[in-house]
Amino acid sequence: MIPPIVFFQRTIYPYTLTAIVGVLAALLFAFRAAKKQGLDKYDMLFAILIGAAGGFLGSHFVYALTKFKPLIFIFRNAARFDSFGTFLKCVYLCFSGSVFYGGLIFGVLFMWLYLRKKKTPIGGYMDVCAISVPLFHGFGRIGCFLSGCCYGVESKCGFVMNYLNTDEANGVRRFPVQLCEAVFNFALAAVLYVLLKKKILKGRLMNIYLYAYPAFRFFDEFLRGDRSRGIWLGLSTSQWISLLLIAGNTVFLLISRSRKKAATETERKT
Repeated sequence: MIPPIVFFQRTIYPYTLTAIVGVLAALLFAFRAAKKQGLDKYDMLFAILIGAAGGFLGSHFVYALTKFKPLIFIFRNAARFDSFGTFLKCVYLCFSGSVFYGGLIFGVLFMWLYLRKKKTPIGGYMDVCAISVPLFHGFGRIGCFLSGCCYGVESKCGFVMNYLNTDEANGVRRFPVQLCEAVFNFALAAVLYVLLKKKILKGRLMNIYLYAYPAFRFFDEFLRGDRSRGIWLGLSTSQWISLLLIAGNTVFLLISRSRKKAATETERKT
């Protein structure tokens, strides 16, 4: 929607600016919330930073998986490139994009591994992270709308898109699916924050997030108009990941409940 800004001979994209704002907002919230919840604020800060690093790597890695065929073609024909630099440039292009779900999965995993290694109670920290994630994501989706990196289906209500990478998508009124997702993320963060303050479902806010967002994203995908969706059996890549996350989250909760029940029965016997 908005062209890149050139500032002191540097090209700055709208998504970059909103992503930075999102990261800062998430860090500030997590730092202050950790203090109020009686958590170690520095452990919280490092967990968020490590999760962000994992999310960055994961988002680009999963994007590369969506470019699996071009990537295989590049490596199979490596000897045909006129220089090693050209080869690296082509490989880089396959990793240049990002997929939110890749960032989410790797980010949460990296945070969990860090907290587990620290041997600190994970639930409280993950509760705060569960709010930080949609807080950041809301700003990120605003960046998506401003950059036009993804867009909605053609619609009578919406915005005329310009500066999109796909030429035929320009000059067409489209549903603002990114803004709808931004609003949902901010609303979800607010609801989770209320639950955190009232100590409702303590230690389970990340599980709530992993039900709420994938469920929303599953239906949200039907309003996406950009080509890079990936379709298997009529569902996009993100819709399949949404279903897997909901299923995985359910299995995790069932296993946790089973272990807790077994531990309680053992305590009673002893």
